[in-house]
Amino acid sequence: MTWDQAIRYAAWLSSISGKTYRLLSEAEWEYAARAGTQTTYSWGNEIGRGSANCNGCGSQWAGPSPVGSFKPNAFGLYDMAGNVWQWVQDCYHPNYNGAPTDGSEWTVDDCKLHVFRGGSWGPSSLPGALRSAYRFRQGSDFRNTNLGFRLGRTGNFADK
Repeated sequence: MTWDQAIRYAAWLSSISGKTYRLLSEAEWEYAARAGTQTTYSWGNEIGRGSANCNGCGSQWAGPSPVGSFKPNAFGLYDMAGNVWQWVQDCYHPNYNGAPTDGSEWTVDDCKLHVFRGGSWGPSSLPGALRSAYRFRQGSDFRNTNLGFRLGRTGNFADK
């Protein structure tokens, strides 16, 4: 899944549902992944075995695992670490100097690289990539079998 495809999917879902869907900002993604913790991973400081689908985590899968194969984090979210990398809305910046302080996405008009987070099952994604703070970047047309996305919804949630 490319970043461009993820953006198009969010627009399509928004158009047919009447609700506004979008990629998470990088700050929103990390907040959701940490689930109120300050540890390396949402479950603690050690990768352990059986906590996520990743290379070196003792997972039984050699590809994406079914959602719900591992315990959710404290916010009830599944697969924030491992399984597939997840595109976020932000353009890549080498550090957070000048980043928005309100959790919104950090974009620029001539964005060449976009960020993805979370690590994956892939052989090049070592357990350290599952750290809540780890980030990677590629161009918006980059695709891989271990790369997906997670959507957020904007708007009035009283109207479920």
